[in-house]
Amino acid sequence: MTANQATPSPTINELLAERIEAGDFPSAVYVVAEKGRVRFADALGDAVREPERHPATLKTVYDLASLTKPLVTGMLLARLVERGAVGLDAPAAEYLEEFAVDDKRSVTVRQLLTHTSGLPAWQPLQITTGGDPGRVLETIAAQPLEQAPGGRVVYSDLGFITLGLLAQKVAGARFADLARREIFDPLGLKRTFFNPEHSLQPEIAACESGGNAYERGMCETQAGAEKAKWRERTIWGEVHDGNAYFLGGSAGHAGLFSNASETLQLASQFLAGTTRLLKPETCRLFRQNMTEGLNEARSFAWQLAATPESTAGPRLPPEAFGHLGFTGTSCWLDPTTERIFILLTNRTHARPLPFANINSVRRRFHTLAVEELEGHS
Repeated sequence: MTANQATPSPTINELLAERIEAGDFPSAVYVVAEKGRVRFADALGDAVREPERHPATLKTVYDLASLTKPLVTGMLLARLVERGAVGLDAPAAEYLEEFAVDDKRSVTVRQLLTHTSGLPAWQPLQITTGGDPGRVLETIAAQPLEQAPGGRVVYSDLGFITLGLLAQKVAGARFADLARREIFDPLGLKRTFFNPEHSLQPEIAACESGGNAYERGMCETQAGAEKAKWRERTIWGEVHDGNAYFLGGSAGHAGLFSNASETLQLASQFLAGTTRLLKPETCRLFRQNMTEGLNEARSFAWQLAATPESTAGPRLPPEAFGHLGFTGTSCWLDPTTERIFILLTNRTHARPLPFANINSVRRRFHTLAVEELEGHS
């Protein structure tokens, strides 16, 4: 059964329609699967409200934002580790000479994957590189670590940008080409890509109106911010994330576009019972807590539901793993029951700042989905 044939969940639809009416987001598309079978799916609201109106459908493509981290970068690294091309506990400097400096020498691949490298969370690379994308790795490596590697989880875009460049270096191919060769093409994906063609714009959910005002606000105190080239148009059909845009639309931390059905296919590759890209034993890495005793429970590129205040909600077990995207997307997997929960929204569109915090919606979505699954078993 495909998502297009699945039945809606009345309780989930009621929740999402209520939050659309409240202004949390203009559209929501979801799919809930169990043991490789789609159980519930539907699309609600408007994928685009400005400058024109397009209703959301199950085929609508969303900017998945940071879901790029596990679904592409995590998968690429898992395949490289599986092949022995990258050592999970090897220093990143073994593959990237820029990291063979100062306090970066000891940062490992595992620490980058679990956000325990000590790298800062974020910086506006368009500004800090002087506008030269070729200086990104050099610029990241020049940043002092904010804490000792392995000591604390600090979610870092810079860490996953580094991992994307590491995969690119080891495999000898551009990041987007590598993703297509290793993931998209083997799975036969047709609506999953970086840098969508302009002709696809009507099929894509729009993001922030009037440019990326959120990131611009974060840069107001940055030296050189006034010289940055900010987008003033509605961000629609191009990546929302400013650093990914600066890096050409594809990077290890953001830039992936997909629809709900194909996001489900990507997510299915992380479960031993449904993966076609990995050995089943490799999938244990995604449910394994690699940050025991730290402030978050993190596995290989994913957050675990054991993390306090995670968006998994009370009905997912501690070993469930998931990830969020800033644009309003999320994906959670329960490896025990082989359930996958995907919720795609465009919370940054047609709404003034601040954007709605939808974490409570995500938790409730998972709870309602589990209740529906167990009620329909």
